[in-house]
Amino acid sequence: MVGRTYRLWRAAVLAGIAVTALAAGVAPAPAKDVEMALIAPISGPWARQGYLVRAGAQMAIDDLNKAGGIKALGGAKMKLIVADAGDTPEKAKDAAQRLVSQYPDLVAGEGSWLSSFTLAVTEVTERAHLPWLTLSYSDAITNRGFHYIFQSSMPADEQARQTLPTALALAEKATGAKPKTVAIIQDNTAAPMSFVKPMVSGGLEKAGVKLVAHPIFTPPLSDATPIVQAIRTAHPDFLFELVSSVPDNALILEKLAEMGLSHARLPLVGNGSPLVTPELLKVTGPEIVDGVMTGLANWPIKGDEQLVAEFKKRTGEPWMGQDSLCGYGHVMIVAAALEAAKAADREKVNAAIHAMDTTTGPARFFPGDRLKFDDKGRRIGAPLIVVQWQKGEPVTVAPPQFAAARAIWPKQAGE
Repeated sequence: MVGRTYRLWRAAVLAGIAVTALAAGVAPAPAKDVEMALIAPISGPWARQGYLVRAGAQMAIDDLNKAGGIKALGGAKMKLIVADAGDTPEKAKDAAQRLVSQYPDLVAGEGSWLSSFTLAVTEVTERAHLPWLTLSYSDAITNRGFHYIFQSSMPADEQARQTLPTALALAEKATGAKPKTVAIIQDNTAAPMSFVKPMVSGGLEKAGVKLVAHPIFTPPLSDATPIVQAIRTAHPDFLFELVSSVPDNALILEKLAEMGLSHARLPLVGNGSPLVTPELLKVTGPEIVDGVMTGLANWPIKGDEQLVAEFKKRTGEPWMGQDSLCGYGHVMIVAAALEAAKAADREKVNAAIHAMDTTTGPARFFPGDRLKFDDKGRRIGAPLIVVQWQKGEPVTVAPPQFAAARAIWPKQAGE
């Protein structure tokens, strides 16, 4: 029943994407495959996130092709060209240069998950006039005056501005008192650096919260003991953990629990999907992750049940999260742009994405009521989603219109 319902749902979405072409009433001549790039960390400490992005993107490609391909191009099939970003910005940039050189017919691309990688990759794709979609958070990505970059996530600065008051409100609602002190653990990759900037440059002070510890490290982390010891010594009311890889998060969470700073004692708020991956649960266990919450750019909401069920069936994953959902949605944005452009041409696809303003079709795969990008390439109205581990599974707890459960904040935080 789920499979049949999903097929009907998928057909309706794809029909919405192709409506412009169908309205023309003329079947275009058959065309060769349309190539779309994906650069993601397939190896190294961020490989888990890269796999999840790729799984979502490939599922979207398969769905589009099974539904008849790009109608405006005579049913042309889409093909995903994947390159490994590796574990450094230099390797990610090299991957982009190889793709641009070896695949001159690419019409668009997506990636590269880690903001530091995306900053390097888009230096190449911008020169190649290759439209590029990313879920990476750093504000710097869309602050450079580029014309071929599209950021579907809420930028990190705005996420920080919204995450802090959201966390404080959740704490006050649960405990009756607002936290007065905070500690921050972060790595020095681009997104955490961007995220923390508005907080330490006045946001915390304005909110009446004192920063009592702020250890920063270069990933990968070999030993979390000194970092966690600094947190325990500072006795904060709650902790921000802004760490970009699953292994580093696992080390920190395990050390926090070992030193008596589990969520029952120290509420923990993060940012990004590494805190809500199945791999983290496998490494640490529900007794360590339960209660941890994180702000995200995307997460399945009410109405996504069939898509999630199909993803789980195809991949064996226990849920579909931000990385896979964005991977899927970005492909659908390119498909919609191809239908509107009626040509496998980078410039026309780029113009079509800039002109896109819809509440249907690819908008279905991003929270909010509208899919439109501003002049910088940022998605207008992109909301912040807060997800929390509860009973071994991540659930949406904010904002209220998307929440599937009430946030848990231990009483100790307000005492």
